[in-house]
Amino acid sequence: MLKRHLLLCLLASLATAGVSAQTGPVWPARGPIKLVAVFPPGGSVDQVARILALPLQMQLGQTVIVENKGGASGSIGAAAVAASPADGYTFAVVFDSHGVNPALIPNLPFDSKKDLTPVVLVGTSPMVLATYTGSEYKTFADVVAAARAKKNVSYGSIGSGSLGHVAMSLLGKSSGLDWAHIPYKGGGPLMNDAVAGHVPLSIGSVFVTKPHIDSKRMRPLAVTTSTRSKELPDVPTLAESGYPGFEAPAWWAILAPAKTPPDILKRMNDALNKVLKNPEIAKKFDAQGIDVVGGTPETARVFIEKQMDIWAKVVRDNNIKAD
Repeated sequence: MLKRHLLLCLLASLATAGVSAQTGPVWPARGPIKLVAVFPPGGSVDQVARILALPLQMQLGQTVIVENKGGASGSIGAAAVAASPADGYTFAVVFDSHGVNPALIPNLPFDSKKDLTPVVLVGTSPMVLATYTGSEYKTFADVVAAARAKKNVSYGSIGSGSLGHVAMSLLGKSSGLDWAHIPYKGGGPLMNDAVAGHVPLSIGSVFVTKPHIDSKRMRPLAVTTSTRSKELPDVPTLAESGYPGFEAPAWWAILAPAKTPPDILKRMNDALNKVLKNPEIAKKFDAQGIDVVGGTPETARVFIEKQMDIWAKVVRDNNIKAD
């Protein structure tokens, strides 16, 4: 009996040691997963996060919540995620501004390439230069003519240092056009002022602009990709409007803190790809002009780092400064 008792104690001890050697419950059993949308409610980043949250929750069997942490062109939210524990419970939903911020924001409190790791590239979209329906601008040529006549042309973007800001700066500098930038804190605030005519021009993604075009409160003038948007087939590209080769797509991605375990990244990537391939989810994105991409974390990393390199050169060559 004594030997049997000792054997049972030994087995119990080994089992306890095995449990204590583990890092805890298998991910994501420990608690809710947070998607940090790095712009305020109402913009495309917020909407992308909320479209993904429920189906992702169903894939993972764990609650997925969306938290908005906007400011400084998305860098405040990205910094918070970079500083979070690399345990698979906090992810960032970022916008194209993430590719511009390293070149434009001095003393960024994190290294965009080293402190965050891509999980998936959600999708891409043209940006749309638009105006409110009561505006004097009927075409992009009207905007150019007004700028050449020094009529104090101004435009709004989702924030200082956003891709829209940098793209318009590039367009102006390369063409000798002068227009003033009015930064907003996200797509929601921008659209509120744009549809009311408080800002004469806006540059934002198809996602955030199209609902107001559909409601006839905004008039699209041009898109920023080299081919027309399938959601706005009648809207010319800037390349067609006299600026050949101009290309500035909006994009959205999911990032994790660096050093997040590879097995967690793989499971999250697999779950996100299943969500993105869901016809109902793809339809929601397609209706807003987002072309779903998906794929591996490496695909996302290559795309994002290329965007950083492209816009760093534009910022440097054109001496573009954050407002």
